Amino acid sequence: MPVRALEQLLADPSGQSWAILWRQGENGDPGPAEVILGEVVDLDRLADLPRPEAGAPVLALVPFRQIAERGFDAHDDGTPLRVLRPTGPTAYQTLDVADLVAALPDVPVEVSGERFSVSDEDYAATVERVIEDEIGNGEGANFVIRRDVLAHTDSDPAIAALTWLRTLLVDERNAYWTFAVHTPGHTLVGATPERHVSVRDGRVWMNPISGTFRHPQDEAEVEPSFRRFVKDTKETEELFMVVDEEMKMMAQICSDGGRITGPYLKQMAHLTHTEYLLDGSSEADVRDVLRATMFAPTVTGSPMENACTVIRRHEPTGRGYYSGVLALIDLDEEGGERLDAPILIRTAHVDAAGSIRVSAGATLVRHSDPLSEVAETSAKARGMLAALGLRPRRELGYAVELASLPGVAEDLSGRNDSLSPFWLAPQEARPDPVLTGKRVLVVDAEDTWTQMLAHMVRHVGMAAEVRRWEQVQVEDVLDARWDLVLYGPGPGDPDDAEDPRIQRLREVVEARLEAGKPVLAVCLSHQVLASLAGLEIGKLPRPNQGVQLPVDLFGQVRRIGFYNTFVARPPEQGEVAVAGRPLEISVHEPDEAVVALRGPGVATIQGHSESVLSRDGLVALHDLLRHALTTSA
Repeated sequence: MPVRALEQLLADPSGQSWAILWRQGENGDPGPAEVILGEVVDLDRLADLPRPEAGAPVLALVPFRQIAERGFDAHDDGTPLRVLRPTGPTAYQTLDVADLVAALPDVPVEVSGERFSVSDEDYAATVERVIEDEIGNGEGANFVIRRDVLAHTDSDPAIAALTWLRTLLVDERNAYWTFAVHTPGHTLVGATPERHVSVRDGRVWMNPISGTFRHPQDEAEVEPSFRRFVKDTKETEELFMVVDEEMKMMAQICSDGGRITGPYLKQMAHLTHTEYLLDGSSEADVRDVLRATMFAPTVTGSPMENACTVIRRHEPTGRGYYSGVLALIDLDEEGGERLDAPILIRTAHVDAAGSIRVSAGATLVRHSDPLSEVAETSAKARGMLAALGLRPRRELGYAVELASLPGVAEDLSGRNDSLSPFWLAPQEARPDPVLTGKRVLVVDAEDTWTQMLAHMVRHVGMAAEVRRWEQVQVEDVLDARWDLVLYGPGPGDPDDAEDPRIQRLREVVEARLEAGKPVLAVCLSHQVLASLAGLEIGKLPRPNQGVQLPVDLFGQVRRIGFYNTFVARPPEQGEVAVAGRPLEISVHEPDEAVVALRGPGVATIQGHSESVLSRDGLVALHDLLRHALTTSA
């Protein structure tokens, strides 16, 4: 009888490359454990990931620095994009997890020298800087900044990983993947709660998790403190913001834009999280899906591109594999490729010298408390540190199922009452005869809200094409084939005359206006157009990042999601016009902010009608589209 993969692995753990995975199944139940024993190849690009063979899946280790493929900032720490493939018919094995636990070593592994890479005080100071300098200056809605727990072991990294894996399999609960991967110079072991992206049978799933309940030591405190958590505004808004960011990705890769279900609870041994499930249909190659979704906003922030710049500015070193993904590609029964990719969080990285790093980050938003965010990084590392023997083990967690507490299900489902019904339901096309067939150029100002906008525009029967601002010149916006140019949102200060992006937006907005052609502008572009109309641009005392506001849009009160630090101010007196077009103004009185403008052939909105937070988003956008195209300049 041939020797199976696990037996070969355990005979010489440190002399081979291998992976052991225990994954959540398609219906949410745990599947069998999987063992891969094989060869390692390092690649340059995700497009180079090889095709799997029947019974021989491909496992990719995708580091954070790979996000440079999308043109985004990252420290280049040299961490490889690495692929592990089975080397023969006995190099891939599935087995019951109980049999795996019985076979794994349970030996002492000494870990010493535990310390944080950034002290509590310094991390709290970073939180304050990010809130004031980044969120407070319009660079984005939220950012995830990490710090690392560093330690050392003299044990063989492969043996240590197998031992820690056994502890995680026994102690942890409800992980999406529990795993250990050993390759030359890089050993990973962890229990991650979060699916990043899956592809199977022509459908894509993403699973944003945000909002963290830290289990109290005193079990009597669990129920009252958990009830406060479920109703906490910060935790709720934090989850909505990451759903918005992942819906941008879904709108890019899914023909139907993506649907939201949830929220759900993920109760683990030390923490409980809130989560949504997003799904949509797509024919995209799994490698393209991986590339388009690098990486989750739950570990980076939003908008994604600027979040990477902020991370590079505030984290002094590269992230290695932290916040990247493991990606397993295999074949279905018809020979089609499937993808399953969890986020690399709650993971220990061990190098060949025995240096250990466990990274954890907190999501920083406008009302973050620095000391609470310090505590959150410690709490997120706790489960992995317990497996390393650096924290007390909690083998069973709490006996109570938090989701079953009276009223919790109602409180969670009630969160959806304020959300956009458009994204909570299947999105079959509903063309408007007035708009059907009209062609729209959507200008992306460095925020892929434009993908959601384009999807909603198509929903009402229009044809949309999205282009980055660098690719748009004056002659493009004046091209006769575009019935409408929709100028999109983006980060930053609309009055920053040194910013090439702002310069280009002003140029192409003004050219279209001067030509008397229809214009629709959103958020940053709304502010740019308002500035061209002579309105003063000011900064809000407290940013509206990830909030829903009821605003009067020309006599109709709409509940719209806002992500802005800057606003246009209404004039003290006199009429407002741009390029000879008189403009009506809608003002949100509490902020003294211009939330919309409209005139002949022009419409703008400060908020994001495309956001999950915009309960009335579709009707508001529809009104703006109709106005821009049916009123004469």
